[in-house]
Amino acid sequence: MIGKLRGIVDAMGESIVIIDVGGVGYEVQASARTLRSLQIGEEASLTIDTHVREDAIRLYGFATEVERGWFRTLQTIQGVGAKVALAVLGILSPSDLASAIALGNWQAVEQTPGVGKKIAQRIVAELKDKAPGLAIAGVSAGGGAGAKGAEADAAPAQSNAAAEAISALSNLGYQPVEAARAVAVAAKELGDDADTAKLIRRGLKELSS
Repeated sequence: MIGKLRGIVDAMGESIVIIDVGGVGYEVQASARTLRSLQIGEEASLTIDTHVREDAIRLYGFATEVERGWFRTLQTIQGVGAKVALAVLGILSPSDLASAIALGNWQAVEQTPGVGKKIAQRIVAELKDKAPGLAIAGVSAGGGAGAKGAEADAAPAQSNAAAEAISALSNLGYQPVEAARAVAVAAKELGDDADTAKLIRRGLKELSS
């Protein structure tokens, strides 16, 4: 099984990228979000999920381990296959998806092309207990696709602050689902610049109300 690829971006299509690793081109399917972070001719490192079937071997690439974790988890939902899971991750970042689930905001998930109201509601309802764990996992996960600039630096920081706040509230005795919901409310109110301490304070206020 292939778990990771590091090489030069040789070509890109609407939903695939060709990674040249030592002269061998690997065709990798990826979300629109991941593809936007890649540039032809530059080096990229992708975490890979390998699907082996009788008629084909497909490689799915992700910027981080957390994104791959969400990809796998989404497919545990009835009616969600690899194509739909990639589409969801192309619209919502892992942190945005975790917040949507914590807040019960199925409308955000429904924005994904090919995802109707029933599937969106099912995703939010069935993953509410798993979202906190996946968000906390993001604390130690680094970027892999080579995103650049201030936006690339800000996104992991925001995700880490939220995950650390969820972990802290959980350590205080709150249920992970409750902690995730409170932090999601806090992040929405305080904005992208909120640090862990602010998220914890606002989360505690939300939990005590």
